[in-house]
Amino acid sequence: MDKKRRDFSDSEDEMPHNPKTIQRKHSSHFENKGASGSHTKPPSKPGERKGHWSMGLLQSMQDPANQIDKDDKIIIIKDKYPKAKYHYLVLPRVSIPSLKSLKTSNLDLLKHIHRKGEELVNKHKSSGLEFQLGYHCVPSMSHLHLHVISKDFNSPSLKTKKHWNSFTTKYFVPSSDVIAELERTGRVNPPAASQHKELLQTPLRCHVCKLPQKNMPTDRKSVV
Repeated sequence: MDKKRRDFSDSEDEMPHNPKTIQRKHSSHFENKGASGSHTKPPSKPGERKGHWSMGLLQSMQDPANQIDKDDKIIIIKDKYPKAKYHYLVLPRVSIPSLKSLKTSNLDLLKHIHRKGEELVNKHKSSGLEFQLGYHCVPSMSHLHLHVISKDFNSPSLKTKKHWNSFTTKYFVPSSDVIAELERTGRVNPPAASQHKELLQTPLRCHVCKLPQKNMPTDRKSVV
């Protein structure tokens, strides 16, 4: 695979994090339609250069073949490189680059996104697996998206410590916490750049028994 083509896993090792760059690129994919707050993707122009790899979610969510559910507010797709048996992404139709871009006017939308995530979890009750709903504090893929992921973390796409830590440390921010912080303070403040790098470098630890693990294979055996 071309090293410049990245997966949709939001792992730090798979992109050079630069929120300003992502937000600048993100804004070029939407056209503001005025006070209503609605946005649409502008048509491609002849000879127009394809977007940066970090914009892959915007392309993927618009492909009907990837959509497993949608309504007038959100689109749900399967993560292209799932980090567990079940791994979905719930994406708003409106342009929201990241957690830092959220405003109190987005609260109803965030709650709707959370409800749609819970609906996905309910569909898999018979699996016996636990799920978590949340956001990466600094995602690699531009455009806000909720992860709905089973906590088995049993997938060949979960390959590195950074993959593991992005879902099992405070790098993964629960959806309910995001909503609560936005209600309380009117904004969401993810960890500083230095802190999120430390979180991804945290020594491996089982998220169930909390015991240290030597490597990824051992870690996955301890939770499956």
